[in-house]
Amino acid sequence: MRLLAALATLLFVAGFASGASAHAALVSVEPASGSMLATAPKVVELRFNEPVTPGAIRLIDGKGIARDDARVSASDETISVAIPADLPQGTAVVSYRVISQDGHPVTGSVIFSVGMPTATKPPAAADAGLNALIWLTRVGLYIGLFVGVGGVFFARWVAWSMTGMAVPRMALALGLVSAAASVGALGLDLLGLPPSALATSGPWKVAFATSAGPALLVAFAAMLLAYLALCSAWFARALAMIAFIGVGLSLAMTGHAATAPPEALTRPAIFLHGLGVAFWVGALAPLGVLVSKPTMATLPIVNRFSRIAALAVGVLALTGLALAIVQLEKPEALVGTRYGLILATKLVLVTGLLALAALNRFRLTPALARNETGTLALRRSILLEGAIALAILAVVAGWRFTPPPRTIVPETPLAIHIHSDKAMFQVLVSPGKAGANDVVLQLMTGEATPLAAKEATLTLSLPERGIEPMERKASLGPDGYWHVRKAELPFAGRWHMRIDALVTDFEQITLEDELDLTER
Repeated sequence: MRLLAALATLLFVAGFASGASAHAALVSVEPASGSMLATAPKVVELRFNEPVTPGAIRLIDGKGIARDDARVSASDETISVAIPADLPQGTAVVSYRVISQDGHPVTGSVIFSVGMPTATKPPAAADAGLNALIWLTRVGLYIGLFVGVGGVFFARWVAWSMTGMAVPRMALALGLVSAAASVGALGLDLLGLPPSALATSGPWKVAFATSAGPALLVAFAAMLLAYLALCSAWFARALAMIAFIGVGLSLAMTGHAATAPPEALTRPAIFLHGLGVAFWVGALAPLGVLVSKPTMATLPIVNRFSRIAALAVGVLALTGLALAIVQLEKPEALVGTRYGLILATKLVLVTGLLALAALNRFRLTPALARNETGTLALRRSILLEGAIALAILAVVAGWRFTPPPRTIVPETPLAIHIHSDKAMFQVLVSPGKAGANDVVLQLMTGEATPLAAKEATLTLSLPERGIEPMERKASLGPDGYWHVRKAELPFAGRWHMRIDALVTDFEQITLEDELDLTER
């Protein structure tokens, strides 16, 4: 009883103790990424759109040496990196891995050059093996919550029978292991550490310090309570109900959807959405066993489930629509972003699931009631529903690596200032990454007054990759600036940039500089 009381208290207290949180995005950097500086800055400041916690901040100097003497401090939305006074000349990189309030890491790199640029490169991207582990543990966790806990709830509250509990039992075992592994994998990801670091306390401490850590603990407790409800008749229905509620609480505590504003809408919506999924998906395995060997009790159970499932489908549809509107913000994000593509894939699969559910409700279940030979068809349909449900869980686990469109902050253009005694050119390159870029040229005299030019030409080359000079004519826009649209710069690297401004038929001003493009 004490264990039961402790676990129940943990579920409810932890579920309602989480504060407001969202998904962080880098808003600005000082000095701007790609800057050419005469002297090293004293501080590099990273400003985000919400308070963040430093995970791993690394400085690589112009000689390619990782420095351990850079001091990092955090104040609300700002991370400050104090640069050592002896920073050598060359291209320095500040790589950051900070923890968003929704428990997810936000990573990137800032590049600036002191004096002459060098070939310093940002650290390698995240280990694909770790990402695969995070995805697998997320899928395993979903199976434990929805198939396992949902299956036990169906047995205790709908079927009043323990028939067909083999699959929920295995799902709970998988979910408990996945929840524990998820904590360690989360800590590794937040700190950018190798798997060997699991033997240390650092990854585990940082994981539990985020909103995702307690949410995983609640999920673990919910699955443990469901297992107790599966194995014991004492307080089994109460245990199953508490575990069922724990599914919704664990999902509502953290994550992109639950933490989206307004949280007064999104947290209850994800709570109800999770309960609807657990009720529907959890019933499929036991139902498949029940209809494979029908008895006098089978039809009442199927009818009872069908009536409640109609309400669950309505809840799923309403809450899913509300969350999608909040996350996407604009309809075009459904096909124009990775998050939207995952959602679109989910919607296609859900449509198939609803079609099968309608077939079961209006055709196959009545056939079973009339003692027609519909048992095999109903069982196959239920098994197909289960397969589609598992595919949906695998797809939505990909949201862990994809920020929702509402959090995407427009990228700050790469700014380059070139000047001589005769002229000053301000160049903005957007997004400043390998691929298609829009370039804006502001032409000024040496006194910073507008420079009247008859035409302007932008020439770009990347000698290190064998790309010869590519010449693009700029067009004068109504804003008074010269524009080069969709300039194809296929590779990251240090591009040579030349701007020719024809002032008169006999005078041309030419300024040159370097342009550092990063990977997308």
